[in-house]
Amino acid sequence: MYEAFYNLSTKPFQLSPDPRFFFDSSVHKRAMSYLRYGLSQGEGFIVITGGIGTGKTTLVRNLFSELDQQKIIAAQLVTTNLDSDELLKIISSSFGLPHEGLSKASLLKQFESFLKKCDFQDKRVLLVVDEAQNLPVEAVEELRMLSNFQTDKRSLIQSFLLGQEEFRKTVQSPGMEQLRQRIIASCHLSPLDKKETRLYIEHRLKEVGWSSRPVITDIAFELIHNFTNGVPRRINVFCDRLLLYGYLEELFVFKPEVINIVAEELANEVASPEDYDEEEKSPVAAKKAAPPPVAANKDLEREIKHVEMVVDSLQSAMQDKLNLLKQALSLLKK
Repeated sequence: MYEAFYNLSTKPFQLSPDPRFFFDSSVHKRAMSYLRYGLSQGEGFIVITGGIGTGKTTLVRNLFSELDQQKIIAAQLVTTNLDSDELLKIISSSFGLPHEGLSKASLLKQFESFLKKCDFQDKRVLLVVDEAQNLPVEAVEELRMLSNFQTDKRSLIQSFLLGQEEFRKTVQSPGMEQLRQRIIASCHLSPLDKKETRLYIEHRLKEVGWSSRPVITDIAFELIHNFTNGVPRRINVFCDRLLLYGYLEELFVFKPEVINIVAEELANEVASPEDYDEEEKSPVAAKKAAPPPVAANKDLEREIKHVEMVVDSLQSAMQDKLNLLKQALSLLKK
C-alpha cells in the first residue's frame, strides 16, 4: 500500500524473518560468530537466549542461508511442551524419517542409522531447536543423549538451542550439569540501544530502496527507540504502522508529533483486557474518572509528552557533550 507512495521495492518491516534484512548489531554479530564457530567445531551445543522479538529466529534463518546444502543437513523445529518420546518423533519428522507407530527404541535405532549414513556420505547433521524454553527437563536431557551418537573421529549430530530468557534457568538447574559441559558457546540477545535502533531502521529501509523519503528526524528516531525499547520485532511493528500512517496522511517528514500519534494508536490497540468492563466494553479507568470535557485534552496530553521527550533528549545530548568535554580536559592535563 505505502510502498509505491514512498517508492520502496517492498515492505521493509515485515514480521516474518528474512535473511536479506539481517542487521548485525554488536550482540547479533557476536551471536552469529558463535553459531559459525559452532559449525566449524562440528560438535557440542550452542545456546542462544533472548527476550521475545529480539531476533533469535532471524539469526537461524541468516545462518541457514549460509549453509552448504551439499555438506550439511539441517533441520529446525519449534517446540511446544513435549515429552521425550514426542520430541523424538518431531525430530525424526523434521529430517524426513518415518515416525508414526514406532516405539522409542525403534525411533532411536532409526535415527542412529540415519546419522551414520550421513557420516558415510561425509555430511554433517545440524539440529536447531527454537523456543527451547518450552521443553521439560526430560526432553532437554533427551537432546543431550542424542549427542552421544558419535564415531571415533567426531560427533554425528550437532545441536543449537534457542530460547527465551527462562531457558537459562533450565540450563543452570542442578540436573543439567552434563548438558552444561557440552555447551561450547552461549550468547544472550539484548535489545538495541538508541544508536543501533536508528541504524537498524535505516538498514531495513535502504534494503528496499529508501533514499531519505520519508525523512525521519533525529528526535523521531529517539522516540521510536523509547516506545519500542529497542526490541527488533516491536520496531518492525511500529515502523510499519508509521509508514502506513504517513501514506494515509501524505507525509514526507516524520516529526515527533507523528511518532506520538502512532504510539498512542498502537497503545490503545493492545490495551490489556483487564482494563475493560465486560458489560459496556469501555475502559474501566474512564468509568472511575470524570470523562474529558473536550477532545482537546488529548492534544494537550500529546503536546506534554512531546515536550517531555524533547527535554529528555536534550538532557541526554548535553550529558554526552559534558562527558566529551571532561575527556578533552583530562587529555590536556596529561
